Amino acid sequence: MKVMRRLFTLLWVCVALTETLPAQKAINPDTVVVTKHLTTIKGQAIAYTATTGMQPVWDSEGKAIAAVNYTYYERDGIKNKDMRPFVISFNGGPGSASVWMQLGYTGPSLLKIDDEGYPIMPYGTENNPYSILDVADIVYVNPVNTGYSRILDKETDSKQFFGVNEDVKYLATWINTFITRVNRWTSPKYLIGESYGTTRVSGLALELQASHWLFFNGIVLVSPTTLGLRREGPVGEALTLPYMAATAWYHKALTSDLQQKDLLEILPEVEKFTIEEYIPALAWGGSLPAERRKAIAAKVARYSGISEKAILQRNLTLSVGFFWKELLRDRGFTVGRLDSRYKGIDVSDGGERPEYNAEMESWVHSFTPAVNYYMRNVLNYKTDLQYNMFGAVRPWNQTGDNTGRNLMSAIAQNPYLNVLLQSGYYDGACDYFNAKYNFWQMDKGGKFQDRFSFKGYRGGHMMYLRHEDLKQANDDLREFFKNTIPKEGEPAQYK
Repeated sequence: MKVMRRLFTLLWVCVALTETLPAQKAINPDTVVVTKHLTTIKGQAIAYTATTGMQPVWDSEGKAIAAVNYTYYERDGIKNKDMRPFVISFNGGPGSASVWMQLGYTGPSLLKIDDEGYPIMPYGTENNPYSILDVADIVYVNPVNTGYSRILDKETDSKQFFGVNEDVKYLATWINTFITRVNRWTSPKYLIGESYGTTRVSGLALELQASHWLFFNGIVLVSPTTLGLRREGPVGEALTLPYMAATAWYHKALTSDLQQKDLLEILPEVEKFTIEEYIPALAWGGSLPAERRKAIAAKVARYSGISEKAILQRNLTLSVGFFWKELLRDRGFTVGRLDSRYKGIDVSDGGERPEYNAEMESWVHSFTPAVNYYMRNVLNYKTDLQYNMFGAVRPWNQTGDNTGRNLMSAIAQNPYLNVLLQSGYYDGACDYFNAKYNFWQMDKGGKFQDRFSFKGYRGGHMMYLRHEDLKQANDDLREFFKNTIPKEGEPAQYK
């Protein structure tokens, strides 16, 4: 009898679950949810409209094969948008959603964190008093498999989305459609990308010009990748030293004479040593005289905070993985990869690299509850789809990554086009000095250096999580927009 009761109870529970749980619905690839909002930016009341939805990706026969999720913020009350910047924003990965810059940097809402970027409770969002929405309209785009974006049919070949050039190709077409739908063809246009997003927007700059006849005023590279420019041998081994010096200075791991200086006093000295002495010494390899080898090791130790012995044992080179593990090993800590201000604690003090990335665990900790709350409760976008902070996009086809050279071609062909680079000094994954190197190598003849500008910040990969840098970086964007919108009637021509 007891067995029969248990079976009946189990059957009743199964029936109840079947009745109450919603059936899995097919994704509608072309939907919008519109909400109205009011915020304050730089002391000024700003009314705006947020449009959240899906826009299709079509195949050559006009069939919708994927749905790309986006959020578009447009300031209300602007009658003439012919001179109002229109910004298209991407994050990186590849496989990362747009949440980082949307809720951490330029958008009208900001996740709740402390002034240095660490998680705090209760989780959620608040108004962003530094958002660029006062001067520009912004769309945040989630490429396929990130955020709520999805491939619609499991029979669709995912390879057409997951690769350097494949990514650029379908997103360029998507952007063309979106600009048409929101009627922004006449506006000054900007692309902003972070991390792998810089690879994406660098490729898009030329693709949009060459295949869609869309010309942009500016490209913003936040914590850029190598953009397909090769880093081999001594160059690749040496360029991270200025980043290491910045991190060692932050953690007070340098000698007292260097610690007494400001960071921006030290970095030019380390950069000069890197280019003029360190790279040439590594180029000599085993033929470098013993006395010179020891002198270089001593200088690398001085600037990196790592012992001269460890540097000599590694033939004068320091991998970033070893640096993250070694710098604070005697204090029982590791330092973060994407932001070396963050400290971690490994289970074992031994080893050649940290067991986890301290900064990433902190960021996912705070962003994930914030974006899930925000999309549902603030933007009223309700779905049973999981918001993919990081989506499945591997394998990713890296073949033919010429994005840095493509960006340079777009600049040469478009006299209006300028580039702003924003880097955090404590970013060990996409370090600031490698970013400068991009500029030098893309424009080896020095013809376009006046079209490039660099801004450094005392944060890491997502420098904007530090409150002081959030304010400054957004102001730097405002200044960039101002300087790259030509006067009315000024032609795009070389004189």
